[in-house]
Amino acid sequence: MVADGLLTRQRYREVPPRVDYELTERARDLIPVLAALARWGYEWSWTEPRRGEAIDIGAVFRLAPGLLTVPKSLKGTLALTVLQRSKDGEDRHYLITIKRGEVTLEEREEADASAQISGTERAWIDALVPEGTRKGLEISGDAKITDAVLDGLTPTVTRAVAAA
Repeated sequence: MVADGLLTRQRYREVPPRVDYELTERARDLIPVLAALARWGYEWSWTEPRRGEAIDIGAVFRLAPGLLTVPKSLKGTLALTVLQRSKDGEDRHYLITIKRGEVTLEEREEADASAQISGTERAWIDALVPEGTRKGLEISGDAKITDAVLDGLTPTVTRAVAAA
């Protein structure tokens, strides 16, 4: 995908070694297609994780620009934090920006976000599975933003909206 111009690759000289991939502008044009596939997956195959199944919460967050439908009147930023990821024990930070009905995502920290949601990887999985629970997440700030994002990323709510 790097050779096809869809991803950029950034190597870091760390221990353990780390490589980050980021979508190019060309790949961002595919977000609606990826979102449609994600919605299909939510509707037909998203279940409670099976034993030993790895869930990449960051991958779910990266689909937010295509998955979330927000009113044009909603604006602000939402800082998402995945604490102590099972993969490397590191915290991961994401920032969702909502403005004029558009949703963007960056992988970075933002102390002054309009709202914040943080939790362990397990808490995020519990919150985003069908009929899950948000009790393991720490949620603060603008409830309209947090509800719009969590509802938009949760399959049960997505199914109810699609049925209406």
